[in-house]
Formats: sequence, structure tokens, C-alpha cells
Amino acid sequence: MKIFYLTFLIAIFLSFRTIIIQAQTTQTKLNQIELMKQFTGIWKCEKDDTTDIIEDKLFGDGHELYMKTETKGKIIWEGKSIIGYNKKSDMLIESLLERWIPNSTFLTIWSVRFLSTNKFEEILLDEISNPEKATEKWIYELKSPDLMINTWMNNNKVVSVYTFKRVK
Repeated sequence: MKIFYLTFLIAIFLSFRTIIIQAQTTQTKLNQIELMKQFTGIWKCEKDDTTDIIEDKLFGDGHELYMKTETKGKIIWEGKSIIGYNKKSDMLIESLLERWIPNSTFLTIWSVRFLSTNKFEEILLDEISNPEKATEKWIYELKSPDLMINTWMNNNKVVSVYTFKRVK
């Protein structure tokens, strides 16, 4: 009789575990390459006497970008970057060569990962092991097909918010 009850309890326990496992929701893996495609095009942000432009072109499965900031019609910053998918880490990697006018040029490497179907964040690749403590972070959110909000954060505090409209 004891063996019957023990077997019965084990069967109920295993059935209960199976139900719990089946009831858990599985998070869908976001397709980083496909989601990034929705950001292609020319984007423009105008604030006071400053204009920011992002030109994002497809390059195979990756992206080629040219960005610039103009104040009073003069370029004060510009950058060129290549973004490509890294299968091992399941993220996009951006290599950005930027130039502050008149003479300061440097290279930064960013990790790019979608958080949802319309939102991704960029964190310096050196800081990807602990993104919560990233010193610098950019969050890009597509509010509609022609409206993008870029938020720049430094030490988890918002520094600037940019509203870009798709020009083309």
C-alpha cells in the first residue's frame, strides 16, 4: 500500500512540474539583422540653430552610416560607421570613426542590441559585461515609421533627447 501511495505522489509531482514548465512563457529571440533594417534612411533632427543628420544605408546584412552635426551651417562633428551582426554574441557591433572639427578624430566600438521590436541600445563594447553600469549609453526608439527618439545617457542619467524625423 505504501508503494502505491509513493508511486501516486511521484506521478502527481511529475505531472505538476510538467504543467508548470509548459505554462512558462518563452521569450522570442529578436532578429537583430531584420529589426535594424527599419532604421535605414535619412533622419534629421533640428534643435535651435543645430541640425543632426543620420544617413543609414544597407550594406549586405549590415549598415553603413554617415552622421553629422551642423551649427549655423557649419559641420562641428561627423562620423562614419559600419554595423554588422556578430552571431556568437547575438548582437550588432558598430565601429564608429568620428571627428570633432577642427582636428580631433577617434574610433569607438559599440555593442548594439534590440530590447524590443522598435527599440535598441548602444553600449561601449568594453562595458557590455555589465550594461547596468555603462558610463555611456544611447537608446534609439522608433515611435512610428517616420519618427525616432534618441536618448543619450551618461552614468544612467539622461543628458540629451533628440527627436529625428525621417526625410527619406
